[in-house]
Amino acid sequence: MFWRIALQRDVVLRALKTAALVGLLLIAINHWDALLAGDIDATRVAKMLLTILVPYSVSTYASVRAIQGLESEDR
Repeated sequence: MFWRIALQRDVVLRALKTAALVGLLLIAINHWDALLAGDIDATRVAKMLLTILVPYSVSTYASVRAIQGLESEDR
């Protein structure tokens, strides 16, 4: 049931928007000095991708739980 909801188009789009906004903000805060210095290696890129993955996961989880809560109220 979780994955059925998590893969719904509206949930994925909402999570992508959240991940883009929050992830880019966090990357700017945490990696700004390295970005300005051009000090970007594979390890830093992996950390940046994980930085984007976290808000995507949190948004998806919150959306799924909210939808499940609404569905349980309807029963």
